Amino acid sequence: MSEGRGQEKVVLPLPEPLVRELREHWRWQQHERDIAGDKWDDTWNLVFCKPDGRPIGKRADWGDWKDVLRIAEVRDARVHDGRHTAATLLSELEVDPRTIQVILGHSQISQTEQHIHASSELTRGATQKIGAALWG
Repeated sequence: MSEGRGQEKVVLPLPEPLVRELREHWRWQQHERDIAGDKWDDTWNLVFCKPDGRPIGKRADWGDWKDVLRIAEVRDARVHDGRHTAATLLSELEVDPRTIQVILGHSQISQTEQHIHASSELTRGATQKIGAALWG
């Protein structure tokens, strides 16, 4: 569960491979915490932070995002585009829109619908289904 300042607790379901990665990150963070000693700032209780526990600056975070895109060899994109990608991938995996809404943390289904983009695979699958229903 996570709890931000003035926010309610949220349960965030995660795929097991990501849980393993986050546990490894946590172990590394504990090592950094030990090295920082009294200089560790636990005010924010962050998952991703500077080596002293303080928040990562916007500029550094943006640079890290750009590095991830470059290393992954994908097109340049905004951080927010990752939400669109997640919504579209979940839709392609035939996850229902209400479940996608919960995963993305949207309060209204209309927000989620704006994030889902119909790929050619989705539209091809839909036309095959309607063809089978009408002529099958």
